[in-house]
Amino acid sequence: MGRLKSGIDSGIDSESFLMSRLYHPILYDRSLPVRSYWESLATRQSDELDYPPFSQSQTCEVAIIGAGITGLTAALHLARDFGTNAYILEAGRPGWGASGRNGGFCCVGAANLSNQQLIKRFGRAETARYYQEQRQAVDWVRQLATDEAIEIDAQGDGTLVVAHRSSRLAELEGEQEFLTAIAHYPCQLWSQAALADHGFRSPEVYGALHIGVGFGLNPLRYCQGLARAAVQRGATLCARSPVAAWEKDGDWHLLHTSGGTLRAKRVVIATNGYTADGVPSDVGDRLLPVISNIVTTRPLTPTELEAQGWQTETPIYDTRHLLFYYRLLQDNRLLFGSRGGTWGSEQEGDRYRRWMVRRLGEMFPAWQAVEITHCWNGLACVSADRTFHVGQLAADPTVYYGLAYHGSGVATGTWSGRAIAHLVTGKEQVADWSAVARQPLPRFLLPGLRKGYLRLGYAVGEVKDRMV
Repeated sequence: MGRLKSGIDSGIDSESFLMSRLYHPILYDRSLPVRSYWESLATRQSDELDYPPFSQSQTCEVAIIGAGITGLTAALHLARDFGTNAYILEAGRPGWGASGRNGGFCCVGAANLSNQQLIKRFGRAETARYYQEQRQAVDWVRQLATDEAIEIDAQGDGTLVVAHRSSRLAELEGEQEFLTAIAHYPCQLWSQAALADHGFRSPEVYGALHIGVGFGLNPLRYCQGLARAAVQRGATLCARSPVAAWEKDGDWHLLHTSGGTLRAKRVVIATNGYTADGVPSDVGDRLLPVISNIVTTRPLTPTELEAQGWQTETPIYDTRHLLFYYRLLQDNRLLFGSRGGTWGSEQEGDRYRRWMVRRLGEMFPAWQAVEITHCWNGLACVSADRTFHVGQLAADPTVYYGLAYHGSGVATGTWSGRAIAHLVTGKEQVADWSAVARQPLPRFLLPGLRKGYLRLGYAVGEVKDRMV
């Protein structure tokens, strides 16, 4: 491959290399607090003491860019299972990105394709294999938490998909048949009355499908636990160490930071929606980050919960194309999230906050006046072919990646990190995975128009969501 066209090697200065982003700079400012509910619960620790910035030049076998779920899991398995020397370079602090600020849904669904589209593209057998990998991913989160004594605040049993219109009940019936026959997941279809008996009431809910795979958790605690475990097992984690430039010198990758240069035989890209277009061009412009927004209420009283008939801790999302997702947390707060926004400025964030508060009140009328205590956003990530991707760059097989989880990164990021560790050490091959997982990462047609594609997708989704 020679030299990667990124960083100093192609004449791009450090600032351009770091800031080649699609959204407002505030979304990438690692010096800012996330202001999430998870952050308010986080164990106060000093990254300066626990995970000091990279300093002086070092050499390692594997360099990992990004200390989210994928990067931390890869480092943990490399160090623990294979004794491989891994360095993690994180631009902020562990879990600062989507891995530590998401809604805490540990569930299946890393491909944004219908079941029929999956079968048409990959065949029945490979689709079934993919769903078993997704089930493995959920199980491995629990297993890692148990093995490494990570307190993740697990909640709920499975996931609930609710029909936001009566016409969507047929869609859920088809989903039940498919998941039972192809995926072999335990599923139950609930009428509106049955949902009220098992879960909650809402004027915008007409029934639900209970999928017996998945649960809720505290994603930041999971990330912090993975970070501690990876370091304890022998990995080196450097916080506040953004990669300013990247070049290839013979068989060595040179990752330049303000504190020095890390030389590595192999590199893992684990930055997902926060990947700059220049890191490297083979990856960055093949991803489309999308903004997801979350609010949480103050703790709800038993009387307020009874007013909505709420009695479930199972994570919930609906059948909208621009879906809402929500769950009751351990202290009885409601977490309520949605996609939306195409810029990410504070002004746009304020508009979405007001809209989400209004929609929360419309969906749950008894809680219209309930105080909102936290509001934040972050970047999920999608790909051109709407599937997640784990593998190696065709131009340089010593560069690995796990990306584009379509909002299901807690479980799939865990699966991908383990898969990358096995791939790096030769214990697995890409061919060992389902056809869904092993597809090459495709380029968007005219990558400069990605924001335009997103706006068009939102407009089409809004129209479809209003259709009876």
